[in-house]
Amino acid sequence: MENPHNCRTLHILLFSQLVLLLQFSSLHFLSLAYEVQEKYFVNCGSDATVDLNGRNFTGDLKPDSFSFSKESETIKGTNLTISSLYQTARVFSQQSYYNFEITETGTYLVRLHFFPFSSASSNLSTGIFNVSDSKFTLLNNFTAKINSTSNSAIIKEFFLGINSTSNSFKLYFTPQASSFAFVNAIEVFLAPSNFTPENHNSNLPLHTTYRVNVGGTELSPDNDTIWRNWETDDIYLSDPNSAKDVPYKQVLNHEIKDQADDFVASTNFIAPDLVYQTAKEMNSTTSRPANSSNITWSFSVSRNARHIVRVHFCDIVSESFYTIVFDLYSNGNFRKQIVGRESRFALVLATPFYYDFVVNASESKLINISIAPNMKNTTIPNAFLNGLEILEILEGTALIYNLEESKKVNVALVVGSVLGGGLFLFIIGFMLCLRHRKAKKRNRGGISHNLGLKISFAQIRSATKNFDPKMQIGVGGFGHVYKGTLSNGTKVAVKRCKQEGQRSGQGLPEFETEIIVLSKIRHRHLVSLIGYCDEGSEMILVYEFMEKGTLRDHLYESDVPRLSWKQRLEICIGSATGLDYLHKGAEGGIIHRDVKSTNILLDENLVAKVADFGLSRSGPLDETHVSTVVKGTIGYLDPEYMMSQQLTEKSDVYSFGVVLLEVLCGRPAIDITLPREKVNLAEWVVLCKKQGLLEEVIDVSLKGHIDPSSLRHFIETAEKCLQHDSSDRPTMAEVLWDMDYTLKLHQTARLGEAHEDSTTTASSAFLLPNIRHFASLGSTVNRADMRDDEMESTESEIFSQLRIGEAR
Repeated sequence: MENPHNCRTLHILLFSQLVLLLQFSSLHFLSLAYEVQEKYFVNCGSDATVDLNGRNFTGDLKPDSFSFSKESETIKGTNLTISSLYQTARVFSQQSYYNFEITETGTYLVRLHFFPFSSASSNLSTGIFNVSDSKFTLLNNFTAKINSTSNSAIIKEFFLGINSTSNSFKLYFTPQASSFAFVNAIEVFLAPSNFTPENHNSNLPLHTTYRVNVGGTELSPDNDTIWRNWETDDIYLSDPNSAKDVPYKQVLNHEIKDQADDFVASTNFIAPDLVYQTAKEMNSTTSRPANSSNITWSFSVSRNARHIVRVHFCDIVSESFYTIVFDLYSNGNFRKQIVGRESRFALVLATPFYYDFVVNASESKLINISIAPNMKNTTIPNAFLNGLEILEILEGTALIYNLEESKKVNVALVVGSVLGGGLFLFIIGFMLCLRHRKAKKRNRGGISHNLGLKISFAQIRSATKNFDPKMQIGVGGFGHVYKGTLSNGTKVAVKRCKQEGQRSGQGLPEFETEIIVLSKIRHRHLVSLIGYCDEGSEMILVYEFMEKGTLRDHLYESDVPRLSWKQRLEICIGSATGLDYLHKGAEGGIIHRDVKSTNILLDENLVAKVADFGLSRSGPLDETHVSTVVKGTIGYLDPEYMMSQQLTEKSDVYSFGVVLLEVLCGRPAIDITLPREKVNLAEWVVLCKKQGLLEEVIDVSLKGHIDPSSLRHFIETAEKCLQHDSSDRPTMAEVLWDMDYTLKLHQTARLGEAHEDSTTTASSAFLLPNIRHFASLGSTVNRADMRDDEMESTESEIFSQLRIGEAR
């Protein structure tokens, strides 16, 4: 029998979540007016309603404004002493979902409850599965295991930005391999406004990993307005003798006098008063001097993931205003100076407030939070902390199949009953299998003519020394990348697909697309495919090795020397040349769909080559639009493409415009660690340009080394690429001309500096001869039809009119 998964195609939610990039942190209303609304509390696998801490969980077998796909079964435990909410579960043998009607846009709190009981037919603790929304993976390879002495459920909590324009929100449960997925209960409700951290400006979901009541007892959901658990902090203290508990029995003040720098006044929905009525402070009875001590809490987190840390403060320690001043640190790095009972902030004493910041976890998988007295600004050697939360920023993309809605299935069954059940089902089954076989034949046929590129798994394993971790040079959504050397001495980069579920999911079409595209094209500025391996569960791509890595490596987050302006322009010209060839000269036209700085690779001579064609779309580009599913990378996505779901080659032009800004500014397209107005690079540069502050955006290593005319022309080119309407953007051929011209402006200025006297600036001495500005190189010369050597001579001929600088 055919695997039903293979009869489905991938589905990724489009506009509804992507537009949240701008909306996710802009929903600000009065928190005090909040009431839990747009709420769902689901008792899975049951028809009973169960009360838990004031929440009525409705059985999913009852009709409600939520639904679930039918590919599931219910299981009931026996002889359990836990709440009846955890005595039933819904079990999924294949990817399935719960669907919730949504009418309000905002940040939603989602909790998943798991209690792995055993029944006559199943042991739920053996299930291995993923949980996701329609875009991002929330739990990956999750298995619910509890301590043998524990009788508590496992609760996973997430904050998701949901747009009401989609009218619904789905939670997907995807079993791994031959396993199964399950869930006992689900909560979905609109979180209080202002609840999402200010510095989290994207649509990326958050996963609560720690919520700690510092200096106090464990707080159950009964003690929290939105039913959160707060654990005690003692087990996280690096040195238990460094701190002591501080209780406070009086009423807290929730009114503020004025907003303080980066500090936010708290409410009962941010944290209950019980959190702020206890604290840890410096223990002055220890043998160490108080002014040389600190209090440190250590937390184990996911390796190399980004986390938002929220620290809660309420000065229940000081005897008067402005007496205790201390510093906050994360992993030894200074974060903020905290002033106890800050008179600018509070009207009276004991005013709760909190502070959010982002921490990048290292290879050590630890986040250390420390507080220490600031003896330069106070004579009192003390520091305190009342509460702490750590939320992981989730960035893993989900693999979603096209699951038919149950209503559609019901309609089909009604039609079937009219035609005759047996005949109808036979026809439908025959058509589905025929379609699947044709698709399978088509997919396999797409790479069958590339058998000459096949490399055995044994050869690849030998080339990478059995995939030695020391040979690993990168990791991406597709899998890990290794450096290797083939038996003939050729250095290669080996990209090995992740094993878990990739062949039946997104990995297979991307794998085949990459082979089909790269087997048809060869160009000096496109990375070359050496071969591929398609044996058993293995899907491996082998490329020419690019010695200098990615363009991103040389722009930021790297110890390698910074690129000069000339080098950056030459890289932009090379990558633009490759993209122009794709658009106009490669097999009737190819749209890359994922242009970004990590997909521009550099060889040992810093020659740029465009890479990663797994999302590419081929076909005639003469048509106005090509309808498709929205794919790409946040920060680089064409806004028109996101809105209309229509793809053209101008979408690549927009993405390339973002790359140009990365080249100029030396920072990522999206950086949530920055203030809100700077998070999105394209928006920030546009804002600075309007305010006449362009000097602020330039990479510090470039300042003073760029000719003003070259800089001006470069920014104008990037701005044209980033126009909202695709019809206003240039073609890649026009962008290429502009980049060539920008380089010549820079070279002319450098030549002028060698001859000018000390009182003449490069820009004032620089005079271009009266020449024609070619609006589009593509209108006179089609680079796509040229060989590499022809491109060199043609460029020289074009720029001979300038008579400036040496030819490229």
